[in-house]
Amino acid sequence: MVDYHASNNQASSGGPAVYMDPREQENDWDRDLLLDPAWEKQQRKTFTAWCNSHLRKAGTQIENIEEDFRDGLKLMLLLEVISGERLPKPERGKMRVHKINNVNKALDYIASKGVKLVSIGAEEIVDGNAKMTLGMIWTIILRFAIQDISVEETSAKEGLLLWCQRKTAPYKNVNVQNFHISWKDGLAFNALIHRHRPELIDYDKLRKDDPLTNLNNAFEVAEKYLDIPKMMDAEDIVNTARPDEKAIMTYVSSFYHAFSGAQKAETAANRICKVLAVNQENEHLMEDYEKLASDLLEWIRRTIPWLENRAPEKTMAEMQQKLEDFRGYRRVHKPPKVQEKCQLEINFNTLQTKLRLSNRPAFMPSEGRMVSDINGSWHNLEGAEKGYEEWMLNEIRRLERLDHLAEKFRQKATIHESWTDGKEAMLTQKDYETASLSEVKALLRKHEAFESDLAAHQDRVEQIAAIAQELNELDYYDSPSVNTRCQKICEQWDALGSLTQSRRESLERTEKQLESIDELYLEYAKRAAPFNNWMEGAMEDLQDMFIVHNIEEIQGLITAHEQFKSTLPEANKEREAIQAIQAEVQKIAQYNGIKLSGGNPYTTITPKSIDDKWHKVEQLVPQRDRALQEELAKQQSNDHLRRKFANQANIVGPWIQTKMEEIGRISIEMNGTLEDQLVNLREYEQSIIEYKPNIDQLEGDHQLIQEALIFDNKYTAYTMEHLRVGWEQLLTTIARTINEIENQILTRDAKGISQEQLHEYRTSFNHFDKDHSGALMAEEFKACLISLGYDVENNKAKRTGQMDMDNYRALLVATGNSLGDAEFARIMGIVDPNNSGAVTFQAFIDFMSRETTDTDTADQVIASFKILAADKNFITAEELRRELPPDQAEYCIARMAPYSGPDAKPGALDYMSFSTALYGESDL
Repeated sequence: MVDYHASNNQASSGGPAVYMDPREQENDWDRDLLLDPAWEKQQRKTFTAWCNSHLRKAGTQIENIEEDFRDGLKLMLLLEVISGERLPKPERGKMRVHKINNVNKALDYIASKGVKLVSIGAEEIVDGNAKMTLGMIWTIILRFAIQDISVEETSAKEGLLLWCQRKTAPYKNVNVQNFHISWKDGLAFNALIHRHRPELIDYDKLRKDDPLTNLNNAFEVAEKYLDIPKMMDAEDIVNTARPDEKAIMTYVSSFYHAFSGAQKAETAANRICKVLAVNQENEHLMEDYEKLASDLLEWIRRTIPWLENRAPEKTMAEMQQKLEDFRGYRRVHKPPKVQEKCQLEINFNTLQTKLRLSNRPAFMPSEGRMVSDINGSWHNLEGAEKGYEEWMLNEIRRLERLDHLAEKFRQKATIHESWTDGKEAMLTQKDYETASLSEVKALLRKHEAFESDLAAHQDRVEQIAAIAQELNELDYYDSPSVNTRCQKICEQWDALGSLTQSRRESLERTEKQLESIDELYLEYAKRAAPFNNWMEGAMEDLQDMFIVHNIEEIQGLITAHEQFKSTLPEANKEREAIQAIQAEVQKIAQYNGIKLSGGNPYTTITPKSIDDKWHKVEQLVPQRDRALQEELAKQQSNDHLRRKFANQANIVGPWIQTKMEEIGRISIEMNGTLEDQLVNLREYEQSIIEYKPNIDQLEGDHQLIQEALIFDNKYTAYTMEHLRVGWEQLLTTIARTINEIENQILTRDAKGISQEQLHEYRTSFNHFDKDHSGALMAEEFKACLISLGYDVENNKAKRTGQMDMDNYRALLVATGNSLGDAEFARIMGIVDPNNSGAVTFQAFIDFMSRETTDTDTADQVIASFKILAADKNFITAEELRRELPPDQAEYCIARMAPYSGPDAKPGALDYMSFSTALYGESDL
């Protein structure tokens, strides 16, 4: 694409362009160029022809440019012709002083028009200094023929070059980038004529390799049909490596003024194209916002019911799958939606900024699709998400507890049922009826031992009932079978108690008849029963399942186990003592020749069963050691996972907080141009994004912790949820800060605000933003306006100049520390349309730019359409298609209503109501 603004400021040496104020550029006469004889020759011929084209209107002309202006008479006459104004009466004397006075009058008139004459004096003109005379004429040409040229937002030389570029853009082999070598082949001159008078030139027959023919053709046609005198020789242009820029600018300006009438229509068309392009772009942005907002809200609507589902599962595996699904949602499905939400806010802010800059009404999304609506739905989503995760973790803990209790119930119930097996039959037999006295006494002692054993098992029965009760309270899915088994055990236990009591009563009645009892058997039975019960309890404890959650709990179990092992030597002594009683019985029976019939009448516990159970205890002790050590290793691994996560979290958490504070400072203390600030912010954003692997590492550590069913971490106060929220807020904050700078650039470029003005606004805004919140309260905003020199005059804010803090304090005293109430209310209605009571920096910039710059209005667009319609009150589709690009012409035709005025004709369109609708003053 051709750059219409960069090519006119190239230095003659070919160096980089240097920006100059247009008026200073026009008045800057580069006299060193006259050292080139070829350029001086071109300027003499061109300037002479240009002067004669105006002097002939007064019936005169010049032959020698440095001689004929020496007395100042024709110089004053030339200025009167081209300006249409009367100069002071010239002096008619022939003396040198008279000539100097006349030239000075001409120079004074030139200076009165705002032209700075550098090193040009009347004496040099009177002396016939060719260099100074040509410089003076060039200054006149710039001021009266070029300076007032205006194309879009450029003027003078840049405006003339932009006009040439626009007019010649469709022509092949023409690329106007300057006022020298771009014109050497003559095609550009022919293109200008053909663009406005195509019947005068057959452009397709011209050849780029024949510049002389091209130049002469253009000069002759211009002189014959356009009344533009021939100001240059084709040979001079072709034979010069770089034609004189001033000569060509002078000649080309004649074409501009000759075609100025056509230029007005083109300017009007350009204005309409610009307005329509803005409107089309804004409509596209609105459609994109509506679609993105609808998709995001639909996703939230579908997701919240899933997160609010609290239907519990029966098993750990099913709950683990639910947790895995939730992790997939967190890792895969939610992050893109976070980005979409952030992008939606950015698009909305950008669209509103563009609408403000183009003087359009603010965009109001469809009902339920406002940014606040989306934020509200997002808040509901995050609330449901947090509650869902907490519920799942609690459910997993509950199911884990239930599994442990159910297994414990089954073990205790199995042991108890094994113990009670056959006890009812034993208690209901009538063996004492035919037994001897010693046998009865033995039966009684045996029954006492059984009662002791029965009492020892009472705790186990109570434990079984308690576990069953807890399983019911925790809503265990298999509670009916647990209750049935528990009920059976309790009923059996009650029956055993009744049978035991009945048998005791029977034995006691028989005891009076029976006396003989072997004390040794009795002692054996009494000591063997509790010892046997102790061993059974020890075996039960050694095989009991355990569940712990930290190192302290497992270490407590290990300590208790070590204490148990320390009692084994004493227990072994008791075992040996019991076995010694049985050995003593055998010794006495053998010594006295007593024939023992059967075993110990008082107990079923045999020495072999005691030894077997003792050996079983000895086998279970090392097994318990290994189980406890394995659990200790597991808890140590869990503790390592806790420390690993905590170490990284304690780094990432403060890092995120620091970055949030740095962004807050950056948004207040930003220096340099907006582009520099934008570059720095994007680099800063990239540095934050590059930190993402640390977040991913934490996510991995957190997943390992959850898989290990670790629910607490004493080494850090940070949770993964806390860090996720902080990370998402950090990304959103830097994106919003970048978007603010981008909107400031849009405001600056659209409104023509200089970097210095933006710096001035930022400095004043930051000064009154005492709490560094990024927004000014109403009173702070009022004080900021006063400090910038705004006061109320005729109910309108008027800028009187910026002041320092001393003058600001003085103004506060003088004005009573307030703007006019009505005027300040008007201003607050502009910068705070939602009545939030706060003014953002973007709203502040919009207001300042609106008060200090002009924008397109509906009246300007109506005036532009009126030019295209040849002053008619309506316009036709044919005229729109002829003057506007195809897509924008069809845009207007589709939206313009038929014209119904008294002068209406078939096919007439109403451009006035269409222009009003573009600015929100009626429906489009």
